[in-house]
Amino acid sequence: MTDHARHLNAHYDALVAGGGGSLVARLQAAFRAAGCDPDQLTLDAVAGIDQLHLGGRAASRSLAALGELEPGARVLDVGCGTGGAARLLADEFGCEVVGVDITAAFVAAAEWLSAATGLAGRTRFLCADAAHTPLTGAGFDLVWCQHALMNMPDVPAVLAEWRRLLVPGGRVLLHEVVAGDNPEPLALPVPWARTAATSHLQRREALEASLETAGFMPVCVRDVTEAALAWRQKHTRREAGGETPPPLPGPALIFGPEFAEMGRNLRDNLAGGKVRILEGTWRLA
Repeated sequence: MTDHARHLNAHYDALVAGGGGSLVARLQAAFRAAGCDPDQLTLDAVAGIDQLHLGGRAASRSLAALGELEPGARVLDVGCGTGGAARLLADEFGCEVVGVDITAAFVAAAEWLSAATGLAGRTRFLCADAAHTPLTGAGFDLVWCQHALMNMPDVPAVLAEWRRLLVPGGRVLLHEVVAGDNPEPLALPVPWARTAATSHLQRREALEASLETAGFMPVCVRDVTEAALAWRQKHTRREAGGETPPPLPGPALIFGPEFAEMGRNLRDNLAGGKVRILEGTWRLA
């Protein structure tokens, strides 16, 4: 395992190091406590733990609509986390999805959740570095990536891998956190990093230049920061006890007790112009 992989596994699976048991075991126990059979779950029931990005399912649906997805599309979900977007694309848009994530605990959770929700036949997952996957070239119509590039230190290598894996004319759908105009240091921790050393935010201009250099031409790119901030503010109130939380498992079971602080810091970073959120689609030239 590379240092990069070790850092990300330590961040996203921090509770296991503290004796909290595996991620899958924790989540299954939490569903049982909520009165659910962990082997028979609905997509609504798992929404709190399978959409680990700003905007939740609404953001994924917005990105899918922007990309005009069609049934049967072969999609590579890069940085798939626990597989929520992969399952949404399979269930609502009829796509065949392969998810890739460097965090082994996420891949194990994604496989369990797809089986529990009846979507194992249309989604599969592998643990791999996004810059070096074992997948066959030209096997995908679309690369899907939500809130993952900020964890990847070598974006040009990742984009080169996307180019290898896409068919001619293939597309990239991206929903990403980028650096804002405020140069002050981020308030940390945030959901993707506990220290500055593991946060790899790029400015929008740099990311777009990297995509163009890799051969991806923009089709539609828009700033969705205000919507993301409103969503984060709502969820910060809920996490603080201002709204009654649902009894179903949420992201604190993944990130640990620091998650409330991570959410507040993300809200403040968004409000202070330290980060912004992009949504866009690019086509391989």
